[in-house]
Amino acid sequence: MSFSIVEVCAVSLLVGTGCIIYLERKFPYRRGIPFFREGFWTDLIGYGLIQSFFLKIVIFDYIIMPIQSSVSLDSIPNIGQWPLFLQVLFFVITHDFYIYWFHRWQHANPILWRTHEAHHSNTSVDWIAGTRSHTVEILINQTIEFLPIFLLRADPAVVPIKGLIDGIWGMLIHANINFSFGKLKYILNGPEYHLWHHANHKEVFHANFGTKLSCWDALFGTLYDTKEKPKHWGLYYQFPTDYFRQHAYAFYRWFFVDLTEKNSHDQTLD
Repeated sequence: MSFSIVEVCAVSLLVGTGCIIYLERKFPYRRGIPFFREGFWTDLIGYGLIQSFFLKIVIFDYIIMPIQSSVSLDSIPNIGQWPLFLQVLFFVITHDFYIYWFHRWQHANPILWRTHEAHHSNTSVDWIAGTRSHTVEILINQTIEFLPIFLLRADPAVVPIKGLIDGIWGMLIHANINFSFGKLKYILNGPEYHLWHHANHKEVFHANFGTKLSCWDALFGTLYDTKEKPKHWGLYYQFPTDYFRQHAYAFYRWFFVDLTEKNSHDQTLD
């Protein structure tokens, strides 16, 4: 019996998820976080399952495919002849470089921050917390991530393999695991740095933007490296707790809250 690359990646994702959950319970970075912590079902069902399913259809069927069919590919390089591992490595590195800079921009730009703040709203960060991302943010990032794979005519296997790497690494960096890459931590990003990025500490609001690679932070001066652990996670202001209000909140402040009320609401809780 033979299995397709999609089936192999799906099984690998399930096994990887189980391993990360086990490591969280065995070697917690922050003790006392229950498995079914506040917001767990919102992240798992609302973001992780339902939103991911529908956005996959929208991004691939209604954005990427129409663009691919309307663009002449003759003038675009074809990397489909490269070895598969080089194709995967190319897209992992180039997309990670893009996401580092876009991520920095999201924290610096007040408009983009409204589509990113939901991702920082969990006060308990764990393996499933990384799925919490505004629909607008996912539409932008995953279109930019996967469209070049089709335009450059990469091997079809690149998409599920890249998706597997994204899924496993996304869970790892948000996981409540007391883990470090050791000397490789300045190249490979892990929970040691990313859990600080999600902390409610002013010193890291503009630090540790890397996703898979921490070398971007090291190269461009945004690495926050300490042996201490943060004390608080989440946002410094109140934020809705359910899926639909979290989405609406980004637009609510534009249309229904005047400047005076907004400034009053967004005071820090220090």
